[in-house]
Amino acid sequence: MTPALIDAAHTRAQGHLALTPLLNAPLLDRLAGRRIFVKAECLQVTGSFKARGGWAAVSALAGSCAGVLAMSSGNHAQGVARAAAAHHLAAVILMPEDAPEIKIANTKAWGAEVVPYNRATTDRDALAREIAERRGYAMIPPYDHPEVIAGQASVGLELAEQARAAGVSEAEVLVPCGGGGLAAGIALALATRAPGLRLRTVEPRGFDDMARSLATGTAARNARLSGSLCDAILTPTPGRLTLPLLQDLAGPGLVVSDDQALAAMALAFRSLRIVLEPGGAVALAAALFSPDLPATVICIASGGNVDEQVFTEALRRHPHQSHSPEQSPPAC
Repeated sequence: MTPALIDAAHTRAQGHLALTPLLNAPLLDRLAGRRIFVKAECLQVTGSFKARGGWAAVSALAGSCAGVLAMSSGNHAQGVARAAAAHHLAAVILMPEDAPEIKIANTKAWGAEVVPYNRATTDRDALAREIAERRGYAMIPPYDHPEVIAGQASVGLELAEQARAAGVSEAEVLVPCGGGGLAAGIALALATRAPGLRLRTVEPRGFDDMARSLATGTAARNARLSGSLCDAILTPTPGRLTLPLLQDLAGPGLVVSDDQALAAMALAFRSLRIVLEPGGAVALAAALFSPDLPATVICIASGGNVDEQVFTEALRRHPHQSHSPEQSPPAC
């Protein structure tokens, strides 16, 4: 991972991706007792930051393969499918059977072939290798891939400029984390462009493999592969590329509950008028409900591809929010 790789991915994406805004709502600041900025990647094309990594990887492969294969619960799926369609490449996406219907439907709408699998019983990686080898397709993993990380780093490049324009030179940047591709990319970009912004990962409770890995220095695994509303960031273990990068560049990981993510979704809608999915709301949840954070935090709202019933439940369960739905979770 080099600055040149990140800059090249950013250049290839010009005109194909959105520059997402950095938002602030005084009511959220008052509730949290700190200033909160939100980078709204939910407003990115395909509804999440994954469009960035998908475009970076596919555009780097264009002309060298007959098609691409990706594994995703939905956001990486849509990013790769969109980029493949734009580059006239076939795309096969392995998606878990319990992925949100909106993500499955949108992936198909971009022209990709969706192959469902069971999270608990299927060896996803073996299935992916078999299909890719049989068809001659290039595999694009969701996070442990240099071009994917380089593409996600563009969030950090934009954020460095936006924070500077807002007069913010020191803050903690809270990032939803599954395998760590987004967090690693942002951390790399900030290290050179905005060293006063320190990154911290945020995960759902019970699926905090990255937080535990950062605390111990060795890769941890989650005991379960499902069981949280935050489907977009449920991964078994940190990436081989992403963990060393975050060990060097990130602070301690944070953990939030599903209910806190739902509360953050409701508050984001009412205060900022943006729609978040549970996994995309965990950084905002940490900013709102975690203790011992600095006076200024920046949250990445990483995605908004939420099923209607889950979003409705968030609004129903949290009609008005003036305090944490649970006791604030500690840093790991």
